Amino acid sequence: MSVLVPTMGALHKGHQALIKRARSMSKEVVVSIFVNPLQFENEDDVLKYPRSPERDIQLATLAGATEIWMPDYEEIYPGEISQRSAGVLGDVFEGASRPGHFDGVVTVVNRLFEIVRPDAAIFGEKDFQQLQIIRAMEKSIEIIGVPTVREFDGLALSSRNVHLSVEGRVSANVIYRALAAARLAPTVAIAQEIISTTVATDSAFVCDYAVIVDEDDFTEANEMTKNKRAIIAGWIDGVRLIDNMRMGA
Repeated sequence: MSVLVPTMGALHKGHQALIKRARSMSKEVVVSIFVNPLQFENEDDVLKYPRSPERDIQLATLAGATEIWMPDYEEIYPGEISQRSAGVLGDVFEGASRPGHFDGVVTVVNRLFEIVRPDAAIFGEKDFQQLQIIRAMEKSIEIIGVPTVREFDGLALSSRNVHLSVEGRVSANVIYRALAAARLAPTVAIAQEIISTTVATDSAFVCDYAVIVDEDDFTEANEMTKNKRAIIAGWIDGVRLIDNMRMGA
């Protein structure tokens, strides 16, 4: 059995958790590191994405990777790109804010699967909408989600966090505080009110969306929704931050 952990590099403890989960399942763990230009809005964002290849190799190896694959662009896209569609789920929330983003994600993930041909692939729940889209896209490979790894104050680990200022890093905690405060609310309406009012308490956070959804199809949740999840996205210091949390005990 082989397990693939797709990444864009700039690895941290969150990625290591994915690799460790893969290693617990199999002796063959492939970690791919490829900054996929198709999922960025513009070339500047691609160039700004943090890169640390030597450190990545060290962290991946320590976590249990048996193969670290760093393909170049031509290896992933050797000719004309046949871009895939992320479907309806790719057009809402993160997809609405970043048009074409999820089409780029499913296109590269499909190529990685074609080349590596893993039995299973591991993704983080921090990018929960992405996880659900990939689950809908791929039925022949087991897609496994791993819980979000957080800093001491609850901030979800992300490669983009390095771009936050000292003040911005403090403000970023408002996201986790909103999610944690809403998690055990007795009704969806109260949970929605809590996350909306909490994210508004820090003016440094420019909120894009903060909504309680059905985690299966990302429609707005109601009291009858079985699996409710709060999703939040916005900007601090021009850095886009996203997070989510399952609602309920």
